[in-house]
Amino acid sequence: MSPFGFTPDSSDEPEKNNDGGSVDFAAMMAQMQEQIQQQFSALGMAGPGFSQTNEALPKNIVRDTAKKFVTAKGSAPIGANDVAKIEEAFSIAELWLNEATFFSQCTATGNPAMARTDWVDTTLTGWQVSVEPLATGLAGAISELLSNAQGEQDGAEGAMQIPVGMIATLLRSFIGSLIATQLGQSIGGLAANVTGTHDVGLPLVEPVYPSLVPQNIDEWGQDLNIPMDEVRIFHALRESAVARLFAHNPWLISYIRTAISDYGKGIRIDIDAIQRQAQEVFDAASQDGKEFDPTNPESFSIALNEGIFTPEETPAQRRALTKLETVLALIDGWSEEVVTLAAGNRLPNLVALQETLRRRRATSAPAQQLFATMFGLQVSPKLAREAAGFWKAIREVKDLEGRDRIWSGILPTSDDLLTPQSYLASIEIPDDLSGL
Repeated sequence: MSPFGFTPDSSDEPEKNNDGGSVDFAAMMAQMQEQIQQQFSALGMAGPGFSQTNEALPKNIVRDTAKKFVTAKGSAPIGANDVAKIEEAFSIAELWLNEATFFSQCTATGNPAMARTDWVDTTLTGWQVSVEPLATGLAGAISELLSNAQGEQDGAEGAMQIPVGMIATLLRSFIGSLIATQLGQSIGGLAANVTGTHDVGLPLVEPVYPSLVPQNIDEWGQDLNIPMDEVRIFHALRESAVARLFAHNPWLISYIRTAISDYGKGIRIDIDAIQRQAQEVFDAASQDGKEFDPTNPESFSIALNEGIFTPEETPAQRRALTKLETVLALIDGWSEEVVTLAAGNRLPNLVALQETLRRRRATSAPAQQLFATMFGLQVSPKLAREAAGFWKAIREVKDLEGRDRIWSGILPTSDDLLTPQSYLASIEIPDDLSGL
């Protein structure tokens, strides 16, 4: 990901206005915008700068950035042969899934086969809704920081008066453009790898329906020495299973988005921590024989990568991230359990396909890439394996319906995954309620 930043004016004499020597903030912001535009131009894109929009996360920037990345990597058009092969895989998958899950086939329909560019267009609104709370939270933290700074300035005699409202508005626009660009880059990168609409385990389309990306599935199956028919059916099973899960549990969509929103609301910016981190970066650079130059955009970008401007992570945010990581693992684990049961011995290479999936998720999982970039969240493959074992154990104790009805109740925590029997006992309603 290409970092973005702005640098202060290298002039020895700060600009002054006619009110007694205050810094010319309009000129400073103009310079910041010019430097941001230059950094966007280096990527071959029109820089958003401080866009005049009420959107916390400008959708046009997300789309344009994602499309540029997809175009650079290539997006093969969908032909009639692609559609026929994908439809055949889905027809088989849906039939097998009827025996492996209590949730019925999705009633909504859409394009069963998508080009990479189609995937971007189809999921864009879902990404927008999911990630917007992050931009809103960071912008709110910036505004709070500036308000506190204004309060301190008001209490100081003869202090320079900062036009907080103007700066807050400009910085909110900048933060929204920055995160929109990061999200667009992430989506563009994901488009070259995702096998379907629900490959990342997030609710990205409404109404929910399954769809696959033939170009990526073909590349996924290369060099495996497994018939492509099997590869397509395997991914059709995974895609349709998660689509059924979201279609029959709309509250789960709100649950995931609430966790992201809670994370965004919890964003705080700790100036003292930023100063400490900055000093550590400067010291480390000096020891390595390097020099941090605040007037050098490249040096500033390095500082951004080192986390100088990372918001403070609060206990509430950590809880939100744990909640998010656990539900993503539960979805991934449930999908594995259902696909294993549905395929049975009908896919001769099922074990090899699942092992390939696990190995790739451990190194370059689409969801892991995205959440590591946007939230610093590492979705543990180990947790997903534990979740798969949990769902299997629940089914063996109960049945398909009993396993799937867990989704409509109190979801297990990460600790519950290792003790499914104890979890079941904790959610059982006693026959005799007189003692309550």
